[in-house]
Amino acid sequence: MAARDIKYNPKKQKNESMRIIIDCDPGNGIPGANIDDGLALALAIAAPQIDLEMITTVAGNTPVDVGYAVANDLITQLGIPVALYRGASRALREDPQPWREKLDHGVDYAGLRQLWSNVPAPALCQKVKPYAPEAMGELICHNPGEITLVATGPLTNVAIALQLYPEIVHSVKNIVVMGGVFNVPGYLKDTNFGLDPEAAHAVLTSGAPVTLVPMDVTTKTQMLHADLDRLAKAENGLSRYLAQTIRPWITYSMQTRNLPGCWIHDALTVAWLLEPSLATMEEDYLDVSLEGITRGMTCRYGRDTLRLNVGIPEPTGERIKILQSIDNPRLLSLIEHYIHTYRA
Repeated sequence: MAARDIKYNPKKQKNESMRIIIDCDPGNGIPGANIDDGLALALAIAAPQIDLEMITTVAGNTPVDVGYAVANDLITQLGIPVALYRGASRALREDPQPWREKLDHGVDYAGLRQLWSNVPAPALCQKVKPYAPEAMGELICHNPGEITLVATGPLTNVAIALQLYPEIVHSVKNIVVMGGVFNVPGYLKDTNFGLDPEAAHAVLTSGAPVTLVPMDVTTKTQMLHADLDRLAKAENGLSRYLAQTIRPWITYSMQTRNLPGCWIHDALTVAWLLEPSLATMEEDYLDVSLEGITRGMTCRYGRDTLRLNVGIPEPTGERIKILQSIDNPRLLSLIEHYIHTYRA
């Protein structure tokens, strides 16, 4: 069934809004950079039941200053009063150079920079608010049980915040993480966990309530040019921003990944908060390998499921919720609904 045949009907919401922080590495408008963080931000801005209280940026899909500029450009265009902070410029231990070479110059190796020729790049900001880990830690700890932290980039900021404010483990309502991969052909590890394995390990084993949105489910999402065409018909500030910045990425994904469109990994984190029935879920213990050839790989294991547990350490932390499957037509319909009903 095509996405246009699905009409999203939002359930009646309680008067209480969902208070969230989005920690991200957005790349909208940056040649060769993924646009899924920007789509997640747009969805959070458009949904009236979400109160987006803070955006923080981390080095990942884009360098931290570039991601800050992208987020600042979006909220400035829309006139949205959201606190924005810059976070970590590199991983806790991982050498950033090989990752930056691939992430920042892959578009030139593919010879496709011209796809962004008509997309204005956001200007780097002269004045920025640093200290993202401190800002997110203080907001969460001053509002125990009320703040959901959505992390769509490497987990460096979150890991530092947990070090500075250990009480986050008990104060945060939920940490929704896009990251990890278990069984996707061609992916031994994903960028978010691979770029900072120590941070991913710290968060997954912290004992905080975590919901994981892995690549196994996000690669079942798909946005086509036709889906973007329907978003663009809204003719509001958000739809114009998304149409301009997502269009070249869809073409880029088609040419470099052999896809009919593009995956929209990060958007699923916010969509799931709005409509948990979009995805099925399981629970298990998770960790990230830190050594050798498996460094950065996501490990999934449970006390009751291991058939051979010789040499396997006891799981640490708590069982983590893991999204398993996704109804992509409903996901696209949900995004379309909120972008079309957005009023500045």
